[in-house]
Amino acid sequence: MAAAGSGSGEQQHQFIVGNGTGGHVIAPLIDSIEPDQIIVPDKKSWKNIFAYMGPGFLVSIGYIDPGNFETDLQAGAQFKYELLWIILVASCAALLIQSLAANLGVVTGKHLAEHCRAEYPKRTNFILWVLAETAIVACDIPEVIGTAFALNMLFSIPIWIGVLLTGLSTLVLLALQQYGVRKLEFLVATLVLTIAICFCIELGYANPHAPEVINGLFVPQLKGNGATGLAISLLGAMVMPHNLFLHSALVLSRKIPRSVGGIKEACRYYLIESGMALAIAFLINVSVISVSGAICNSSILNPEDQESCSDLDLNRASFLLKNVLGKWSSKLFAIALLASGQSSTITGTYAGQYVMQGFLDLRLVPWMRNLLTRCLAIVPSLIVALVGGSSGAGKLIIIASMILSFELPFALVPLLKFTSSKTKMGIYANSFLVSAITWIIGLLIMIINIFFITSSFIKLLIHNNLKTEMKVFSGILGFSGMLVYLAAIGYLIIRKNKEHSHLLSLTRSDNSHQVNEEPDSLPRDDITSMQLPRMRANADVD
Repeated sequence: MAAAGSGSGEQQHQFIVGNGTGGHVIAPLIDSIEPDQIIVPDKKSWKNIFAYMGPGFLVSIGYIDPGNFETDLQAGAQFKYELLWIILVASCAALLIQSLAANLGVVTGKHLAEHCRAEYPKRTNFILWVLAETAIVACDIPEVIGTAFALNMLFSIPIWIGVLLTGLSTLVLLALQQYGVRKLEFLVATLVLTIAICFCIELGYANPHAPEVINGLFVPQLKGNGATGLAISLLGAMVMPHNLFLHSALVLSRKIPRSVGGIKEACRYYLIESGMALAIAFLINVSVISVSGAICNSSILNPEDQESCSDLDLNRASFLLKNVLGKWSSKLFAIALLASGQSSTITGTYAGQYVMQGFLDLRLVPWMRNLLTRCLAIVPSLIVALVGGSSGAGKLIIIASMILSFELPFALVPLLKFTSSKTKMGIYANSFLVSAITWIIGLLIMIINIFFITSSFIKLLIHNNLKTEMKVFSGILGFSGMLVYLAAIGYLIIRKNKEHSHLLSLTRSDNSHQVNEEPDSLPRDDITSMQLPRMRANADVD
């Protein structure tokens, strides 16, 4: 079935695959081997779900980071509970999309960035890498600012100094990486639970009107000036492009049985685990919006608090909570914000390492990769904090969230195409129904983004004081950029997949075990793990 060996004395697992013309080749499984991979027992048992617990909670942090808090607070302050339905829709869409990312990694043994490198030409691959890195930096900006706000709330540290201090979290993360992915997953799950507890208590303090909250969850509406922009920001903060790369890679930390049943079980349990984690994230987001909506629409607000609600950011929210609900409410919010910022740093760094390794086949030393990403986020955050203060920093978070939404198609479209392809996923390819639903979700996101960009740009041209010639020039430049954006998305959608999967078990069904005895029908060897992005004393496996 499979052979392993090399003249250099270094073992590498290999397996026989068909080349589509009746011949056979020997192909490697995965280039790097990680001996600390978590092994899932090769037996049917509901207890196996505990072996799969972890990746979903790491991914869920992306849905409750400071960027989400910022947009949630503004949504509640400006529109009370009217935008809660966006959170519900985005959470359901996120669960479906994240499950596809997990399936891609489980079935093929490669994560999304690696598939992109294998599938697309070098120029396209490079552009996708730049966009993915930009998304990671855009995600890191709210983490930096959110942590700085939390430090200001707890210890009265100026925002710009707090931004600089967030660089120290790099050292903390590097220390945590020494202890392995399982302990890191436990830490992140603990932080998620901490955030949930803090906002449950906040919800009890604020006591929002339950029927209004339920109406906001299930009755879609976009009323008032700025509702569309905030809806896009909420969507961008919920469904993040770097999370798709991250989830497809994190599932490779488990060594699953390479049988049809084993792969199906892994996909099913990862769906359940992701559902549990994202359900907690959903409740946290609903709590933030509900608390903000209840407080800013309270009849006991003084003029100063009403002004804070008109332009609510993370920093003002602390003082608002303190004035309306009491000192402890402010401290709880700060603790939750600090936990969110620090846990988001972990997942952001992981995503950055996987993206660089996948697109460029390049691995930087962990401290260098982490420091580089954090510096790219600190520089604009520091400038805005110094020039615009907390208000400017809050607006930068909204802009970062919108950038994530605009870039989502460049991660989502490849994921949908790869997971719908039988040449890549075999019998595990998306069903027609799943493909239809996910493509509708993706197209809706793109249509909303295009509408918002176009309408905002037109308003900007109409209401500025530029001369007519400059308006015409700016209009031509802006709409040319829009056409390039649409053409790039269209290219990814229309282009046919060219790379075929070499995973033999993908073409087998449970009833075909005894049918074919040719080498092409032989099952694949157990997959070996890609190297997890953490520091090791021995980087090379003997």
